[in-house]
Amino acid sequence: QVQLVESGGGLVQAGGSLRLSCAASGRTFNTDAMGWFRQARGKDREFVAAISWNGNSVHYADSVKGRFTISRDNAKNTVYLQMNSLNAEDTAVYYCAADIDHDKPTIVAGSYDYWGQGTQVTVSS
Repeated sequence: QVQLVESGGGLVQAGGSLRLSCAASGRTFNTDAMGWFRQARGKDREFVAAISWNGNSVHYADSVKGRFTISRDNAKNTVYLQMNSLNAEDTAVYYCAADIDHDKPTIVAGSYDYWGQGTQVTVSS
């Protein structure tokens, strides 16, 4: 059974940092693009960041550019999202996702085939 499991969420003060991890099991995603999305209460799910299979190509939403960094460790079948300078607008459930049809990152949620269950990030102001 393929699973993506996010961890690292929690409560943090504005200006603080968190590092999210997404561990995959049941299948290796070493040749697949991976992404992070988020959904705030009452809002649609939105793209946050994506990374190519080898980490050489990344995309960020404008709202997180310069503050968030996506990375991956293919040996561990894990993707990370380092989040710095967090603010209240970053409060959301964060999901990781795998796009098995593409090795380059895409911002389109519909392109992703596997999703994690999400981890809550709450930023207090």
